[in-house]
Amino acid sequence: MNEALAEENPLSRDFDIKSLLKFAFPTIVMMLLMGMYTIVDTIFVARFVGTNALSALNIVCPVINLTVGLGTMLATGGSAIVARKMGAGETVRASQDFTLLISAGALLGVAITALGSVFIDGIILGLGASRILFPYCREYLFILLLFMPAGMMQVLFQNLIVTAGRPGIGMALGVSAGAANILFDYIFMVPLQMGIKGAALGTGIGYLIPAVAGILFFMVGNGSLHFKKPVMDISILVGSCTNGFSEMVSQAASAVTTFLFNRTMMKLLGEDGVAAITIIIYTQFLLTALYIGFSMGVAPVISYNYGRRDNARLKKVFSICMRFVILVSIAIFGLAYSFGSPLVGFFAEKGTPVYEIARKGFLIFPFSFLFCGLNIFTSATFTALSNGKLSAVLSFLRTFGLILVFQLILPEFMGVAGVWAAVPIAELITMVAALSFLYLNKDKYHYA
Repeated sequence: MNEALAEENPLSRDFDIKSLLKFAFPTIVMMLLMGMYTIVDTIFVARFVGTNALSALNIVCPVINLTVGLGTMLATGGSAIVARKMGAGETVRASQDFTLLISAGALLGVAITALGSVFIDGIILGLGASRILFPYCREYLFILLLFMPAGMMQVLFQNLIVTAGRPGIGMALGVSAGAANILFDYIFMVPLQMGIKGAALGTGIGYLIPAVAGILFFMVGNGSLHFKKPVMDISILVGSCTNGFSEMVSQAASAVTTFLFNRTMMKLLGEDGVAAITIIIYTQFLLTALYIGFSMGVAPVISYNYGRRDNARLKKVFSICMRFVILVSIAIFGLAYSFGSPLVGFFAEKGTPVYEIARKGFLIFPFSFLFCGLNIFTSATFTALSNGKLSAVLSFLRTFGLILVFQLILPEFMGVAGVWAAVPIAELITMVAALSFLYLNKDKYHYA
């Protein structure tokens, strides 16, 4: 019977370290590729349009953060609910709830496009764009807003395809989206010389591919999840938003802190400072993609075993995850600290002010990678266990609460070095909180 269940749903298998990493591997690769093509996007902008255009990307980044946050909130919170029902054997209701989540995400994407297009000038000015950066910001954001419904679908499908037990398909979608983004970035910005408009079009087309493919997969696929007429149960949407609220907190906080980083660097070093912080932020996204991908990949396994009340397997999976996160954190720190200058060199030429500012930042900022992996995984674990409150607290601390405090205080005493130090210190303190939460809740959830 167990073999039949494992064949029906890959989440039900007895994972060891090899099989768990194999299961999470497609999601890890997908996130790394997303990070890679985001990096390539910014490199093309920096090299073929200019550092002012690069600064503009970071000025409008909070809008993208908020959009991704809303989608991720529905996706991760809803994924935990759907996976738990699958683990409890409620397969029909799981598909109905899944369809409800997708429908809500599509409507939300349309609303963002409409409202964003109407208020675009006020949004850009409110984000602190200078007279020099405003035209770049408007060109990029206007086009990207048109693709926001597809972007919302991409975020939802990336999570829920894994919940359906098909992470390999999610990886394939991520590869195709990334390849398309890079290809169209090059075509639009180099031969066609469309400038920052080309970057927005390339990114938008990258959103469309997994969105359309995800719709087709769940329409014609015969997996454990598929489209089914939803039950209009508001409690599912409320529960998904509540449970996934930490991810929304994380993205909303990233939006606010990005705004504050931009404002501080504009004050201290002008447009060159904003370009430098853009390089650091986008490089951070690439280097933390492994943590995020791994956490996304194993979260359905945690939710499934929690739903089945299989404490032995839950403990085993959790132990494997903790060891993996610790080892990878040390490796990524070493990589970032050793190769910071070459990474910066992809964005800005050696000797330029932007290069020198960002290079100095890489002497301090990489210490955050020692701590953020455990924080990301712990937050994802509590979401998978349907404890959105603790997950939200951790996300709030590491992405907003502590960073806000240190970002306001440290630059007053340390100048630009204080900007770079704010994130590592915030991650360190959050890690202490994460370990405390894990210890205090081990008897409640039986993961240790």
